[in-house]
Amino acid sequence: MNFKGKKILVTGSTTGIGRGAAEMFLEAGATVVINGRTDAAVAKAVTELGPRALPVAGDVATVAGCCDVVQRAIAALGGLDCLVNNVGICPLSRLMDVTEEHWDQVIDVNLRSALFCTKFALPTLRQSNGNVVMVASVGGITAGPTDSFVYAISKGAMIQMTKGLALELAPSNVRVNAVCPGYIDTPMIQAENEATNGQIHEFIRNVVPLRRIGTVREIASAILYLASDYASYAIGTILVYDGGCAANASWGGANAGEPPTGGPAAYVPTPVSG
Repeated sequence: MNFKGKKILVTGSTTGIGRGAAEMFLEAGATVVINGRTDAAVAKAVTELGPRALPVAGDVATVAGCCDVVQRAIAALGGLDCLVNNVGICPLSRLMDVTEEHWDQVIDVNLRSALFCTKFALPTLRQSNGNVVMVASVGGITAGPTDSFVYAISKGAMIQMTKGLALELAPSNVRVNAVCPGYIDTPMIQAENEATNGQIHEFIRNVVPLRRIGTVREIASAILYLASDYASYAIGTILVYDGGCAANASWGGANAGEPPTGGPAAYVPTPVSG
């Protein structure tokens, strides 16, 4: 895929899936804004990624933060061809332990950011006939580990947002699509696998029909496809990349066995970036 001359903003792109997508966009010739919450994390990533990676640190969990990040990204890039709404978190809790703070944090980071980053990017995307790629989750399609259900609610809403915005923006030639990753080998998963002495990867092998964890580049390749001219007829497409979990109607849970937890850190079953 050729993205030479294209201008891309990937939220939450200092690590994980967002970082992988940024790397592949750069390899394909694009200029990419790297976003994360802290100046230090963004500066480190930009140094490692090279001169066509541009730094825009900022927290997109607030409307003001979304506006600031998008406006600075467009200024740095001199336009915008694709917005990748990737940033996401997955703090774990069962229903009786869910607090208002937990709920607000997940909805703000996972859902509010996607809506308002898209809103503020839209005038420029209309000028470029650009597109938006949402990074949702198989958790938004089928039930999974029961302590991640607030995350799943946010990702299910993101999928519906994708479809609704796709219909609204199609007449403007702005495409909106989503990719739904399953279990992906991000730094967070790697850390939790170490904390549980390999039990996380064993759990994943047991619940994923393909019997392995996915790679960051596998998901990044799906993001690039949806952002590319090869997907020019894709509107409101929900592209599931999950090793077969959705087809099996579960990505782990009561029927498949709950994932283990390790030490003081809770297991996070889906990618977290930003």
